Amino acid sequence: MAAEDDQRDGAPARPSTGGALLWTAASAPLPGLAHLRMRRRTAGTVILGLYLSVLLGLVVWGWRLGAGETGAMTMVATMALQNRWLLSAMGAVFVVAVLWLTVIVHSWVITRPVGASLGSRVLGAAVVLLLCLSVAAPSALALHGGYTAYQTLNNVFHAEEDPLQPPHDETDPWNGQERVNVLLLGSDSADNRYGVRTDSMMIASMDTRTGDTVLVGLPRNLENVRFPEDSALAERYPEPYGFDLLLNEVYQTVAEEPEALALRPAAADPSADTLKKVIGYNVGLEIGYYAMVDMMGFRDLIDAIGGVEVLIEEPIPYGVHGGVLEPGLRHLNGHDALWYGRSRTNSDDYGRMGRQGCLLKYVAEQVEPTTVLTSYRRLAGATERTLSTDIPQAKVPAFIELADMVTDGGGMSTLQLSPPQVNTANPDWETVKDLVAEAIAGEEAGDGAPTDDASGSPSEDASDEPTEPAGAGEESEDDGLTEWQEYTGLDEEEPAEPGRQVGEEPTALEALCP
Repeated sequence: MAAEDDQRDGAPARPSTGGALLWTAASAPLPGLAHLRMRRRTAGTVILGLYLSVLLGLVVWGWRLGAGETGAMTMVATMALQNRWLLSAMGAVFVVAVLWLTVIVHSWVITRPVGASLGSRVLGAAVVLLLCLSVAAPSALALHGGYTAYQTLNNVFHAEEDPLQPPHDETDPWNGQERVNVLLLGSDSADNRYGVRTDSMMIASMDTRTGDTVLVGLPRNLENVRFPEDSALAERYPEPYGFDLLLNEVYQTVAEEPEALALRPAAADPSADTLKKVIGYNVGLEIGYYAMVDMMGFRDLIDAIGGVEVLIEEPIPYGVHGGVLEPGLRHLNGHDALWYGRSRTNSDDYGRMGRQGCLLKYVAEQVEPTTVLTSYRRLAGATERTLSTDIPQAKVPAFIELADMVTDGGGMSTLQLSPPQVNTANPDWETVKDLVAEAIAGEEAGDGAPTDDASGSPSEDASDEPTEPAGAGEESEDDGLTEWQEYTGLDEEEPAEPGRQVGEEPTALEALCP
């Protein structure tokens, strides 16, 4: 009777149970086919047309990402770090998934034979359920990924902007500043020591127009740190004796009495906020933001991005169990990368500082936005566990674009405030300010890194000889010794440690890092 009704309405006879299941299955990868089969041309054409249009857009987008178009990858990475885009994407995935599931179920409803046996109906329901799961599972995975990114973004980056900073302007995110300065901290806490020590401290001063970056390395053992006038720290540790601990202990000192000693007790992390301002005060820079990574958690971050490739020229012993990073081009996992930047065995604090600068360079060069997107779950988890920062959410897209400029064309140079250029036991802070100011002025003038011609080839004045660290091979006019020999008393003319700067001029990391 139903078949006769279908014929009277001009609709084709319904297929058998097997045929209906085939048409329903075909509607999972190509929604609308079953509707066209049943001569529901308008619905089928609209459904299939919308589906193919979306599919074509995704293919073009994927091709652009696969072709390595930096602009496309940066745009996606930027959008993935903004709440409104994340919520919009999650909403779109949910709506598309619901519509897709509706089409699959409706395809079965309009094709299934009327009056089929109980076994046929049970089989049909089971197949339709499996088809729905094939769509629902990846949709749920995408929604979970979006929620993970959304949660990480809100837990790591604060929604509220710093009231002491100018309001964020998307058209001019840096408020006309030619440079933005970020304090990079590596914190080291362990069961066998009290509190937290910031054993790695580095200022990244980035040109907002070109991405050229100067890394100013601060040794953990800098003494006689000065504090801003009229601050509680300056009153607690007055000059000339001042702070009788090392620079890496400022954080923990404030953490023990944040209400009494912090420059801003209401800050999310009063100790990090205070350290940022104290370091800026001593080196003569306005440091806008900080980012602090737990050194043990750094291992998880490197693992999340798939490791980092490093050329090791000399064996690097590490740990208490006799581990060694052997020479050669090595792909380091998180554990080995941590020790590459942390080991002081047969080395010193300053050699370690140099390797940390090299490690930042290697990571910046090798990590692509596609890597971040494909490793988002592991990276989000590691980031949430190990990273703390005062960079507000509104500034994150601007930092993504700036990081893209740094890796694409910006030069990276380093200035280490370590011996012989700075006496860490009794630093002349006015000289330190001059060194930092000259390093940044030289970078702005284009003197901070080797220059290439427009074709990307070395300029005609470039020598074929390997570049030595600034000052490392310069002979003293008095005794014929190099600055390194005078400092160490060793016979070797220059340091063997990668990234170990000698001399007062900032040096391009390309020249220091193998």
